[in-house]
Amino acid sequence: MSRIGNSPITVPAGVDVSIAGADITVKGPKGSLHRSIPVEITVTQDGSTITLARAGDSRIERSLHGLMRTLVNNMVLGVTVGFSKELEIVGVGYRAEAQGKNLRLALGFSHPVIVPAPAGISFDIPAQTKVIVKGIDKELVGQVAADIRSIRKPEPYKGKGVRYLNERVVRKAGKTGKK
Repeated sequence: MSRIGNSPITVPAGVDVSIAGADITVKGPKGSLHRSIPVEITVTQDGSTITLARAGDSRIERSLHGLMRTLVNNMVLGVTVGFSKELEIVGVGYRAEAQGKNLRLALGFSHPVIVPAPAGISFDIPAQTKVIVKGIDKELVGQVAADIRSIRKPEPYKGKGVRYLNERVVRKAGKTGKK
């Protein structure tokens, strides 16, 4: 029994949800999101609540039930509040700056790294060593943040690199001299 899939989703005022067969579109003050729902899951809207139900009790239907409910809930949250991921840059000379809509990173390479902003994503740089990735699609925000982090992952000896805010980097002891 899916505890997540059975709980209803409340739609706040100002958010328009339209269900057309296996497609669901959510429009709100921050934008619009669209997703296709698998045929094993049925979506019904009753006033300001959305419920998802599965047709049978097979393994795939049970696994999709809670997933689709969470994805639809994230769509509703995204168009109302939005999502953000914070990254911090650690290292001497490592910094970030805005270049139009794109992000320009100096991460110790011989050249600056330019990260283009995909549609629906914006970069906020409150300090040279902080980058905030903002958007309405939670999956896209997380993917862009992971792509930025993968340019220069935090290394275990000095901890230099791009990391998520409050990410714990396991440090290793360096080599010791010969005795």
